Amino acid sequence: MIKLIASDLDGTLLQNGAQELDPLIFDQIRELKEMGIHFVAASGRQYPNLQRLFAPVQDEISYIAENGSLCIHDGKTLSKGLIPRELGNRIINAIHSCSGCECIVSGEQVCYSDSVNEVFRDHMLHVMKNNMQFVDSMDEVREPFLKIAVCNFNGTKDCLTYFQKLFSSEIKVVTSGNIWVDFIAPDANKGTALQTLLDHLHILPEECMAFGDQYNDVEMLQLAGTSYAMSGAAPGISFYADYTTDSVSDVLSELISSTVI
Repeated sequence: MIKLIASDLDGTLLQNGAQELDPLIFDQIRELKEMGIHFVAASGRQYPNLQRLFAPVQDEISYIAENGSLCIHDGKTLSKGLIPRELGNRIINAIHSCSGCECIVSGEQVCYSDSVNEVFRDHMLHVMKNNMQFVDSMDEVREPFLKIAVCNFNGTKDCLTYFQKLFSSEIKVVTSGNIWVDFIAPDANKGTALQTLLDHLHILPEECMAFGDQYNDVEMLQLAGTSYAMSGAAPGISFYADYTTDSVSDVLSELISSTVI
C-alpha cells in the first residue's frame, strides 16, 4: 500500500516551462490525505518558492528543497546539507570564469547572486519568483551554503561537462532542468532527504511512490518502492524507474480511483 508520494517539480509536475501548478494537483493532494497518503514536494527549488507554488495546501504537505539539502515537515527542519565554504568559494570562482553562466547560492530562506545580468535577474524575480538578494560580492553571504546553482540560458551540456571535470571528485554536479546545473552538498540528495522523512513518519521505502525527470532525482527514484520517470526525462533516467508516464496527475487519478478506503 502506498503511504507517501514524492514528486519533483520542474519537468515533472511543471512541464513545458510552466511556473504555476495545475489546480487539479491540490484537489488530488487533499484526496490522497483523506486516504492516508502523504504528499511531498521534492525539488531543486528553494523552500519559500515551493510554499508559494503549493499555497492552497502548503501546510498539508512536506518539502524536500534545494535538491535534498533541506527537508522540512510540519514547519520543522529534519535535515540540512551544507557545502564547505572553501569548496563553495572555488566553485563560485569557476562559475564566474565560465562564459554565459550565472551563479546563485542558496540559504535557508534566500538565494544570493552577484549577477548584473538584467535578463537573469528578471528571470529569478519574476519568472521563478524566488526570494532573492543581489549582492556586490558573494563574500557578503554570511549564512551557510545549502546549494550552489548555475544558470545558462544556452543549455547545460557544455557547462555540465566543464564543472563535472573540475569538481566531481569533491561534490555531486547534476542537471536540474534544461538551464540549470546544481552542486549538491556532500551526502545530501533527494534520496537521503526522503529517507530522513520516511524514518520520521515511520514509513517504509516500499510504501513510497516517486516521480522525477532529471539526474537530481535518481536517488529518490531508486529509494521508492514504486517510481516513475517522465516520458520526456533526461536520457537514462527511465533506467532508474519502474515505469514511465506523461502525467503525474494521471497516475494519481488512477491511484485514487483504484484505492479502497
